[in-house]
Amino acid sequence: MNRRRYVLYFSLITAAIIALTWMNIAWGSVDLSAGEIFRILGGDRSDVMHSNIICSIRLPRTAAAILLGGALALSGYLLQTFFRNPIVGPFVLGISSGAKLAVALAMILVLSGGKEIGLYTMVAAAFAGSLIVMAFVLLVSVRVRSMSILVVCGIMIGYICSAVTDFVVTFADDSNIVNLHNWSMGSLSGINWEEIRIIAVITAFCLVMTVWMLKPMSAYRLGEAYARSVGVSIKGLRVMLITISSLLAACVTAFAGPISFVGIAIPHLVRSCLKTDAAHVMIPASFLGGAAVTLLCDAIARTVFAPTEVSISSVTALLLVPVVIYMMIHRNDRNRDV
Repeated sequence: MNRRRYVLYFSLITAAIIALTWMNIAWGSVDLSAGEIFRILGGDRSDVMHSNIICSIRLPRTAAAILLGGALALSGYLLQTFFRNPIVGPFVLGISSGAKLAVALAMILVLSGGKEIGLYTMVAAAFAGSLIVMAFVLLVSVRVRSMSILVVCGIMIGYICSAVTDFVVTFADDSNIVNLHNWSMGSLSGINWEEIRIIAVITAFCLVMTVWMLKPMSAYRLGEAYARSVGVSIKGLRVMLITISSLLAACVTAFAGPISFVGIAIPHLVRSCLKTDAAHVMIPASFLGGAAVTLLCDAIARTVFAPTEVSISSVTALLLVPVVIYMMIHRNDRNRDV
């Protein structure tokens, strides 16, 4: 029964990603026919404008949605594994906001000096910011046993980071404010192939490390005592979980700004669909689920009010916040019954 459910899920999610990929390439302020798309993808560049739309704008943006959406969902799953709680994620715990603050500060410092900020500088700044916030969350978790209080503390940390970011933007130069405002709203617009290569390398590295941690993670989910009894280094595993989840969240924030609620809602939806929490199933399932939902949200953000584009974070919030609310109510009811 489980195998049949897994095959059905992976078949449907793969078909959804293919369909949404096509939709993201074909639809927009300029709609393209299937014949035009196949001709351009086949190497015909006679129509310069349409070639640029597909090859320089829509294809890299679609690739970014797949990679970054998958990265966010995987980051959320790793954090939920670390805290052993399904209502945590990089956005809820303030990790994305910490990365956002660090990137904003780095952008202001570099752009104020008349230089262009490098891609690696943005990733490094986002990673540093996410690790600092994660360290603070861990300090709070040592003192606080209630997960609900920990989540509230994470939300408060996120608000503090957002407030400081707003102060930074307020006192920045006018030319820098435009760059910061567009980025801080959360958008996949303007991503190019050079950025895609960096995103792909970081995401692939994190996926490889996550697969390498499969057995220790599976043992850890059965309890620390059991994990120690089979030779798992709890401290080492925790460091790896924190590092990989923070790096994934930092990569998303550095290139697309903050994208909300994908990291917390998608692993829960996948877990509910597949009726399992086995790491070897949840890792690829969460990644593909995050990719599909982010593709859908980006298509909505681009096309519903075209040519005006809305923030992808606004779309993910509208679609996924009800899922998070349901999770918290359902979890509270279950705890009360127990």
